[in-house]
Amino acid sequence: MINPKFFIETLKENGIDCFAGVPDSLLKNICAYITDYSDAAHNIIAANEGAAIGIAAGHYLATGKPACVYMQNSGEGNIINPLASLTDQEVYNIPVLLLIGWRGRPGVHDEPQHVKQGKVTTGLLNVMGVNYEVLSKEEDKAAKQIEKAAKALANKEVFALVIEKDTFEDHKLQNVEVNNLTMTREEAIQTVAAALGEKDCIVSTTGMISRELFEYRAAMNQGHERDFLTVGSMGHASQIALGIALAQPERRVWCFDGDGAAIMHMGSMAIVANKAPKNYVHVVFNNGAHDSVGGQPTVGLKIDLPAVAKAVGYKATYSVDNKEELNAILENVYSFEGPTLVEIKVKKGNRKDLGRPTTTPVQNKEALMQFLKK
Repeated sequence: MINPKFFIETLKENGIDCFAGVPDSLLKNICAYITDYSDAAHNIIAANEGAAIGIAAGHYLATGKPACVYMQNSGEGNIINPLASLTDQEVYNIPVLLLIGWRGRPGVHDEPQHVKQGKVTTGLLNVMGVNYEVLSKEEDKAAKQIEKAAKALANKEVFALVIEKDTFEDHKLQNVEVNNLTMTREEAIQTVAAALGEKDCIVSTTGMISRELFEYRAAMNQGHERDFLTVGSMGHASQIALGIALAQPERRVWCFDGDGAAIMHMGSMAIVANKAPKNYVHVVFNNGAHDSVGGQPTVGLKIDLPAVAKAVGYKATYSVDNKEELNAILENVYSFEGPTLVEIKVKKGNRKDLGRPTTTPVQNKEALMQFLKK
């Protein structure tokens, strides 16, 4: 395995000292090391992976030095446009080093949402004309691969290092931003879910929120047919919920979102507001962190999400950080004309024994569709 310090110092020796991206579980040790040892101008946790390419391009324009963009392979879709129309050698010819966590690699067991992406990870790079290396887990070989990448960057090429599971040694994040919030996300999810009407449905976002909602239903001996668990497709749960809300205006539709996911495609909030579904409730569980990939910070607790929602046209917005205020809002939510946004500020972290959904995505979809016929 590779020591994170060795890896980052080797990058810096090859002229790469600026980082931007979206954290990934396979890269959590590297992301933690970068967070601990880079200043704010040299490590930018971006809204999404495409935006990180833009940051890298700006850094190159200002300094003449390439930057490193880190991501899970699920983020490849977000970078295709800027790779093709910004950095490409036939357009602006801007070098970027990509660091891509290879979830769902063929032959390695992973969650269903990663299987397809794992199959096409290197194929997408080939189609885009991006040369790559699967990073060795031996430091001497990895150093030579970084040198190869640096030569490609010097030739103004985009180059990718694809990262397998267990490539890096542990590095625990030291510069942890601690909030003083008392309510856990799981407690907040349970409180909201318990207040829903019988015909209401939920679209829950990627990561811990869907897992905690699934476990709540199981603990209460309830079925899962009212919940669409968006196990992949980060940032798009609000638009899935919008599609349902517009098609079934007599049914209350709840989007259980996270701060990182809401920020990733924040423009979607403007579309929700413009379509103005009266039956739409957008709940953002905000802990200021990408919790499922190592706890890297978001800007969630540094911005005013209700003000954003209000500015784009949500009919009602609320922000709470305790169960009493949350219950008071839930008692009256059915009298509100949507779209409504409820921000719930919660603590970071989750139960160590938190499980994963035991139903397949197709089973989840089919159960929800049957429920929506009622």
